[in-house]
Amino acid sequence: MERLASVLLSSVLSAGLYATMAYGLAVIYGVMRIINLAHAGLMMLAAYVTLALNTRFGLDPFLSLLVVAPLFFCFGVLLDLTLIRRLPQGGNAPSMQSLLLLFGLWLVLQNLAYVVWGGDTQAILTPYTMSSVPLLGERYGVPLLLVFGVSVLSLLGLNFMLRRSFLGRAIRAVTQNRDAALLSGVNAARISAVAFGLGTAFAAIAGTMLSTLYAFTPDFGRSFLLKAFCIIVLGGLESFTGVAIGALVLALIENLMAAYTSIPTSFQDAISFSLLVLVLVVAPTGLPALFRSFSRRAVAR
Repeated sequence: MERLASVLLSSVLSAGLYATMAYGLAVIYGVMRIINLAHAGLMMLAAYVTLALNTRFGLDPFLSLLVVAPLFFCFGVLLDLTLIRRLPQGGNAPSMQSLLLLFGLWLVLQNLAYVVWGGDTQAILTPYTMSSVPLLGERYGVPLLLVFGVSVLSLLGLNFMLRRSFLGRAIRAVTQNRDAALLSGVNAARISAVAFGLGTAFAAIAGTMLSTLYAFTPDFGRSFLLKAFCIIVLGGLESFTGVAIGALVLALIENLMAAYTSIPTSFQDAISFSLLVLVLVVAPTGLPALFRSFSRRAVAR
């Protein structure tokens, strides 16, 4: 039982970070019907900005979020105003132009990082990097616990904004029915800019937190982008609650496989990809829709 409890705790801690990575993708797709392939590049860029703030100004990585998140929100709004808004509007599926544009942006960010910081592996070390605390018979690193705390606070803040503010209600309205929101007087162009800014800010928050746990290079972020795609497919592309569930499911599967099988942890990306393919085949609209379908069938019987 102790081992199972440890697996469950590890899954919850990982799920917080995974959900933060995926929420940015979900917000942008829900409002704009765009799959942000530049998400990995934004996480990587945030990791380097956090490194620069730490080495030049001695700013703690977690305190640097107070600078990084607003900075990348503004960067996301700027990207929407200068690039994204020029894409063809309308349609319920991502356009080829948006996929190519954002993939190209990812490559630009990656090569920019090579020019500015070089290709050497970087890491952020703090006085608590190697510290750990005992929980349920296991020791957990202090950075991982701090990452979980920041993830929970950021996700609670996003959900509070979406449910309790006019801006959040406007975002949810555009996500659910863009045409009806337009008829109700919602400025969809402004909401799209805010949504892309929020998605970029969440990518930056995830990148900063990842930089406290992993070493990174300009190629950093690809495997985490795959995990984020898997999570939003599991949870449903437009369900913010489903994203949290998908993050927990993915983290639980990874930790169960690591604890109870001999599969190396280096195969975790293969697990994510296999799960992504399986869900796309069995439940392309996500697990929540699959559960609702089962519930309706059970009631009908």
